[in-house]
Amino acid sequence: QVQLVESGGGLAQPGGSLRLSCAASGSIFSINVMGWYRQAPGKQRELVAVITSGDMTVYADSVKGRFTISRDNAKNTAYLQMNSLKPEDTAVYYCNARGGSFNSWGQGTQVTVSS
Repeated sequence: QVQLVESGGGLAQPGGSLRLSCAASGSIFSINVMGWYRQAPGKQRELVAVITSGDMTVYADSVKGRFTISRDNAKNTAYLQMNSLKPEDTAVYYCNARGGSFNSWGQGTQVTVSS
């Protein structure tokens, strides 16, 4: 199993930036894909970005060109750099890690974009 702890959420102004971090522990060598998802009030959880063990990335259309996902294997950490933030990016952001036998989620971190 893999345990995930997110950090870096908070309040940002429209047009501002935040960086989220997701620290993984446990069976980290079995992680195939890490990703970020978000859930806004009254909406379903949706994919934001994922990165594979081979560093292939996939982004939601709504964040392309503004968000960047990356991972530091030496630190067992994934990051989500969020630039040009918009009010509609407001949500709880969840880190996810998937492997052959598990699908783990972090506890979530709140991101609020407001002036």
